[in-house]
Amino acid sequence: MAEKTVATSPGQQKPAGAEETRTQERHVAPPVDIYETEEGLVVMADLPGVSRESLDVRVDNNILTIRGVPKSVTPGDLVYREFELVPFFRQFELSDKIDQARITAEFKLGVLTLRLPKAEEVKPRKIEVTVG
Repeated sequence: MAEKTVATSPGQQKPAGAEETRTQERHVAPPVDIYETEEGLVVMADLPGVSRESLDVRVDNNILTIRGVPKSVTPGDLVYREFELVPFFRQFELSDKIDQARITAEFKLGVLTLRLPKAEEVKPRKIEVTVG
């Protein structure tokens, strides 16, 4: 599974005559742990401050996309800020060895756990040997 985030470089020029349709949104790539089991891959992403309602996980054209918008829950009026909560965004390219129809997601205490099962044809199988 390869990361497939589409990034733009800071000095990148727009083509002449191109219109600005929206402001460039800042985002942060959430840290992830990816490990393999016999059943498939498990992706664990840290998304602090993100609620289930502001979390978007989707697969489109073999690209797994994780988006989340954190909400600040500080009481009172802001007087001074040293950090800003920015949206999370990360993409991964999935191979055909993943059964995309059976991907499951669980979100608990700010940690997203995705289970990406292997397709049946790529799972290792034991071949029975007969003596005869």
